[in-house]
Amino acid sequence: MTKHNQKTNFLVAALYCFTSIDQTEIYDLSEEITIQAQKNLVLGTILLAKEGVNGTICGTEDGIYKIIEIINTVLGNNRLELKFSWSHNQVFRKFRVRKKAEIVTMGVDYISPEETTGIYVEPKDWNSCLKDENTLVIDTRNEYEIGIGGFKGSINPHINSFRDFPYWVGKHLKTILKNKQPKKIAMFCTGGIRCEKATSLLLNEGFENVYHLHGGILKYLEDVPKDKSLWDGECFVFDQRVALTKDLVQGDYSMCYACGMPLSSKDREKINYVRGVSCYHCKDSYSEKDRARFAERQKQYDQNSKFK
Repeated sequence: MTKHNQKTNFLVAALYCFTSIDQTEIYDLSEEITIQAQKNLVLGTILLAKEGVNGTICGTEDGIYKIIEIINTVLGNNRLELKFSWSHNQVFRKFRVRKKAEIVTMGVDYISPEETTGIYVEPKDWNSCLKDENTLVIDTRNEYEIGIGGFKGSINPHINSFRDFPYWVGKHLKTILKNKQPKKIAMFCTGGIRCEKATSLLLNEGFENVYHLHGGILKYLEDVPKDKSLWDGECFVFDQRVALTKDLVQGDYSMCYACGMPLSSKDREKINYVRGVSCYHCKDSYSEKDRARFAERQKQYDQNSKFK
């Protein structure tokens, strides 16, 4: 786990596990997690589906570990993938447990990451993949995430949603492999869940020698020293911090709460930026009535949040 000091009182845990869960277990988990979260003032989101559990939560260290203990107890295993970082402030506004068809939505119902998945590459060995000319490295994240940071030389599929990844594979990957003729395919994402599911897809489609970064970018930044890190830029995260630096602390980016796009400090200096109301991405996308509603919402956010 990353270090913290007295000023960083909130632990953020990103967690997931691909494992079969029946409806009774989903119901029990939902009830028990909600009770403990309310009791310990833990906020965030937990997704539950028949294929497993996924989520990010924030609270005191003791509160976070109580949630983790509940999940491991109900699942009956200790395979929960965990990544940790610390924050000066609470990074979520509320807590919710959601029951879903998938814990990470791909829209392909014939794959099972619990049964078929690629080979893990540990963070300490990931640099070797990046430097290997015989390895094709693919970033499975969305376009806006890749825009603020990544590993140089990796393939950008230019997708707006993980649902688009299977289409990109079917339309483009074989051509890329034919041109580059790599011996291995290695994929990565923020926390490991998307690239793990992506490896299951590729293996089911007949691709071979498929690997993925164990624990994703967050685990890489947690384990690999800064002077050896090949990460370039910041890492987008799905909470109010928006993006993390190599030190796993809140970085330069903030969110446009009108359109949801991450904005750098330079983006916020552009003429179309109005906090919570508009940015250069969405300057022509909403009506004046929408803008008025966004402005009122932002007032409420500012009254209840330390995130500016």
